[in-house]
Amino acid sequence: MRKIKELLCFSLMLTLLLSILSGCAAGNAKNKTVIVGGKSYTEAQLTSEIIAQLLEKKTDLKVERKYDMASAICFESICRGDIHIYPEYTGGMLLAYLQEDVEPGTDPQTIYDRAKAGFKEKFDLVVLESMGFNNTYANAVSREFAEAHNIKTNSDLAPYTPQLTYGAEHSFFDRKDGYENMCATYGFQFAKEVKMNVALKYQSMEEGLMDVVNVYTTDGLLSQLDVVVLEDDKNFFPAYYCCPVVRQDILDKYPEIETALACLKDCVTEQDMIRYNSIIDSGKMTIPVAAEEFIKEFGLLDK
Repeated sequence: MRKIKELLCFSLMLTLLLSILSGCAAGNAKNKTVIVGGKSYTEAQLTSEIIAQLLEKKTDLKVERKYDMASAICFESICRGDIHIYPEYTGGMLLAYLQEDVEPGTDPQTIYDRAKAGFKEKFDLVVLESMGFNNTYANAVSREFAEAHNIKTNSDLAPYTPQLTYGAEHSFFDRKDGYENMCATYGFQFAKEVKMNVALKYQSMEEGLMDVVNVYTTDGLLSQLDVVVLEDDKNFFPAYYCCPVVRQDILDKYPEIETALACLKDCVTEQDMIRYNSIIDSGKMTIPVAAEEFIKEFGLLDK
């Protein structure tokens, strides 16, 4: 009888121990969550979703998504730990967050190296490898105007600027890599400059209200409108290469993140991003579907 009681007691203790261990394992699995953040515009949401899907497909991590954030809020969120990883641009890292100047002509690798070192030293954030596309600023004119005057570069445009109207979003006029320093570099003397909502730039050009418009080099609308993007022949605009940025403490906890995202290195060109941004903006694909198609097209699961 005593032996039976001892066996029952041992059995109960074993069951309780297994239950505790099982609960701990479940708790650990539940805690293996990575929060992917994202800014509010199309390209930022797409690259965030690509990161999120790669982590889901290539690791056993659970992914929580927090998109539609303003740029400054996104950065503040990763610093606070409210998000763990998000895509950022090298030029923006230097100018907006590290408050460093970028001399015209600085090569993209130098900008990347400075951004990577600065983010680690100042914020303990790790800048992973670049996706390979440069979403920087550029100037665009109508194809008709460009062909009539044989304009291919910003320097070609300079002699005509006293008769032209220039349009850009409000923030471009306040940036170090913006309107005033651009004009000084190229000798632009526009007859008029107009500050406008970013969504109205292309429409204004189509309607003939603007002669020259500041654009981003991966804008989806570049594939739909008859415009010429001028070469930045003096390399005034710094490189804005897109890179995943992750908190060091999260990378220490889940080193598989870096392995899973290594496939993003130099995986895509500006023309590819124009195409995907256009597909999403036109309503042909949702962000999640476009991200899944992107991963398939560039074979990211096989790398």
